[in-house]
Amino acid sequence: QCHLSQAGPACRVAQSLAQYCVGANYAWALAEGLFLCHLLRATPGQHRLPAFLLLGWGVPVLFVVPWVVLRYLYENEGCWERNEKVAVWWLIRCPILVAVAVNFVVFVRIVRILVAKVRAHQVSRGDTRLRLARSTLTLIPLLGVHEVIFALAGEGEGGGGLRLAR
Repeated sequence: QCHLSQAGPACRVAQSLAQYCVGANYAWALAEGLFLCHLLRATPGQHRLPAFLLLGWGVPVLFVVPWVVLRYLYENEGCWERNEKVAVWWLIRCPILVAVAVNFVVFVRIVRILVAKVRAHQVSRGDTRLRLARSTLTLIPLLGVHEVIFALAGEGEGGGGLRLAR
């Protein structure tokens, strides 16, 4: 039986890969939001697919690799599942919180564009509200807008109501 203090490199690689996947999840949500905003603004002739690919797959490397280095140098215990040094943990959390905040702004912009487009089509008032509500409700989980509520929940110890809801 392996003791936590004797966790092997494979366990740490798995933890690093898990952190990369979490970061990529948020980066891709942001890329999707920016892509949708780009499509709705209908700016012809601009192909930004490589930029969106770089954002989704590349940006998480920029904060996971330094996190791995700092974990190895200053907190190389167990399987890296505990976060004793808060500053090292915030190296992972800050980019995620920034992605959540930027995606919320993108969400608001998209809703404003949708409102303008729906109003421009001059459909009946009830149908307009229903279409807008459906579009907005679809965007909330797609862009991770619900994460704004839970952005800081789960930090630290304890079982507060917001953390349990998350």
